[in-house]
Amino acid sequence: MSRLENLRAVVSRPQLANLLGIRPSFLTYTLYVRGVSSQYCKFSIPKKAGGKRYIKAPQKELKYIQSALSTLLLDCLDEINKEKFPKSELVSPKAEHSKTLKVKCNSARVKQPSLSHGFERQRSIITNSMMHLGKKNVLNIDLKDFFQSFNFGRVRGFFIKNEYFKLDPTIATTIAQIACYDNQLPQGSPCSPVITNLIAHSLDIRLARLAKKYSCTYSRYADDITFSTRERIFPPQLMREDDGIYTPGKRLKSEIQRSGFSLNDRKTRILYRDSRQDVTGLVVNQKPNVKKEYWRTVRAQCHWLFNIGAFTMVVDGKDIEGNINALEGKLNFIDQLDHYNRLRQKPALNPKYQLKREVKGRDSLKARRYLFSAREKTFSQFLFYRLFYANDKPTILTEGKTDNIYLKSAIQSLAASYPKLAIENPYQLLCHFVSYTERTRFLLELYGGADYLKGFIDSYKDNFEMYKAPKPRHPVIVFVDNDSGPKDIISRVNGLGEASVFPPKIEKVKDVRKADFTHLMKNLYLVLTPRSEADKDTDIEFFFKDEDRLRKFNGKYFNTVDNRDETKDLSKEAFARNIVKFQRKSIDFSKFTSLLDRVVAVIDHYETIK
Repeated sequence: MSRLENLRAVVSRPQLANLLGIRPSFLTYTLYVRGVSSQYCKFSIPKKAGGKRYIKAPQKELKYIQSALSTLLLDCLDEINKEKFPKSELVSPKAEHSKTLKVKCNSARVKQPSLSHGFERQRSIITNSMMHLGKKNVLNIDLKDFFQSFNFGRVRGFFIKNEYFKLDPTIATTIAQIACYDNQLPQGSPCSPVITNLIAHSLDIRLARLAKKYSCTYSRYADDITFSTRERIFPPQLMREDDGIYTPGKRLKSEIQRSGFSLNDRKTRILYRDSRQDVTGLVVNQKPNVKKEYWRTVRAQCHWLFNIGAFTMVVDGKDIEGNINALEGKLNFIDQLDHYNRLRQKPALNPKYQLKREVKGRDSLKARRYLFSAREKTFSQFLFYRLFYANDKPTILTEGKTDNIYLKSAIQSLAASYPKLAIENPYQLLCHFVSYTERTRFLLELYGGADYLKGFIDSYKDNFEMYKAPKPRHPVIVFVDNDSGPKDIISRVNGLGEASVFPPKIEKVKDVRKADFTHLMKNLYLVLTPRSEADKDTDIEFFFKDEDRLRKFNGKYFNTVDNRDETKDLSKEAFARNIVKFQRKSIDFSKFTSLLDRVVAVIDHYETIK
């Protein structure tokens, strides 16, 4: 049965709890013993246009239930769309970048319509703005007190009466109890957005029909509604402007009021082609983009950060100390837009940012910096600064995600013996492991593997010297196997005049493989796994005991390098995830002390020279 069919078949609270993946006793205790009214905290955040937005955020237990409900309803919504539009790209994607670019839909018979873009899967303010690119006139209107317009009775009644749900009244009541607070859907609840979208879908349908009648495109992002047209004059039947005063058409006003909403007249505006047109904060004249002043502010903040290690930001008209997490969020969003627009350009870049006609014949596919725009160059510099120059804890780069899992699991199991690597209770990791993504591959030329790490070492000094901010407080540790894999790294280290091996009794840099660690330059170190007692190569899996390494999963186990058969044995990924990570508490990590001791030795050494 589908998730929607399962939900419609539920007739009791314990059944609903099981469908949500929670214990029935937990649902009962949270809703009826503790009570919903005691599980919210209230706070306010400033609005961009002035004033304050009041948030009612649920506490941990209630939020967990609401998140499970949100996931269930989103699954149901996907199933409804697949049933309504069986030939849509949602069911069988055909476009190469359909997950990213599938927003404009010429026919409901072919593609899934894109009416609502807020808090929906594969939708965002980017897809919302795409609906209105290059239009002559754009109308933005705002629904007043949007979340407060959905009271307990409206939520309960929807799930009882809607043709797709038609839930048992007891279940509809329970859903409304999970979702509502103070007789409304609170902003801050994980399930409020998806419920508002479900209920407001009838409004979307009616306004989309009205838009089509007057040659307009319609979309909604939460309480922000946008109409756009290629007509020279915006249809007065929808909205008329006289000397800056906006008067909504009778039909538009009627449909909004009929759905239980009202217009926020202060936010109504028509934007013309010869002015800056924006939709949900993005400029849409030619391509979805941030406003120029937004990027100038971000660029200036990065400049001060790179030069003095701090920056300011304006909040409520006052200069306050800048928050580096907020700055990274802005840069991430700009990068998301740049990525999106790269996929739309001609000739198109593939998701790995490779221009096939330019990459062909180049010596290395990793050398992508020649493709950087000015914004991507700034973001690349920020990521290097954040991860390696101004890292707030020791940073470790391994050859891949499996090594990260091994070391994290070992540290957690041995936390009591390594207070410089972790706090035991409550557990907190005191070092940072770099996760490799397509973003790090493009912007930092980092993707794991010895070849990428060698390139990272090669360019480290040049990248490091771009900054004038206070010097790093923590080391960066490249952690690799002591086998044939890192031979190019070893060769590169031998050519570094400033490299030093430790302990000091090892005099030659050529003895890197025998060293506890090697200080390469600045705050950069190299650590290799210790050699075996017979002075033979080792990899990180060598330090698992046989009884742990040979644990079976689905009838397979992780063999030694010499005996490994990739077609029959457990893969590294499966071993790391299903044995090491999930069975960590019963694994003997005692041989990993020789690895962790080297990491601690690096931390201690850097304390003496920083």
